[in-house]
Amino acid sequence: MLDTATYTPRLRGLYRDSIRAAMKEEFGYSNDMMIPKLDKIVLNMGIGEAVKDSKKIKSAQADMTAIAGQKAVITKAKNSIAGFRVREEMPLGVKVTLRGDRMYDFLDRLITIALPRVRDFRGVKPTSFDGRGNYAMGIKEHIVFPEINYDNIDEIWGMDVIICTTAKTDAEAKALLKHFNMPFTG
Repeated sequence: MLDTATYTPRLRGLYRDSIRAAMKEEFGYSNDMMIPKLDKIVLNMGIGEAVKDSKKIKSAQADMTAIAGQKAVITKAKNSIAGFRVREEMPLGVKVTLRGDRMYDFLDRLITIALPRVRDFRGVKPTSFDGRGNYAMGIKEHIVFPEINYDNIDEIWGMDVIICTTAKTDAEAKALLKHFNMPFTG
């Protein structure tokens, strides 16, 4: 059992001890408050099959909760779309927003455990920034996370991971994620 009073995630300690100083030196910030940091990580799973089978949304919610370590929220359709057989308020996906220690723990597991388990993994795209210092990536199979028991899975889903930072530019955000050992290609 972890003593939560004294527990500090590994990446939070790394950020505090070495990454902040490296970023300040690299970009020449005059104030410590200008140094970019992680703001939040948003995980999202769209479950299109939930239109035919409503039990799949509960299964996806349980899997996402296990991966994130925090209860996942079911997202519902805002509008009816007859072509997709979707009605308003129909459950279509799950999402989680991670902040603080859970965010650092998830990023650590993503970089050191989950991404190396992806088949034919050569790195993540360095071009997936949005222009405001946020990074988005997709994972094709949610089973790369160690919290998911492969024997109990009825369906494999993809998921989106959005890493939001306080960086003003993509270059600052990329440098921050590189210091966290994000495996960019090229």
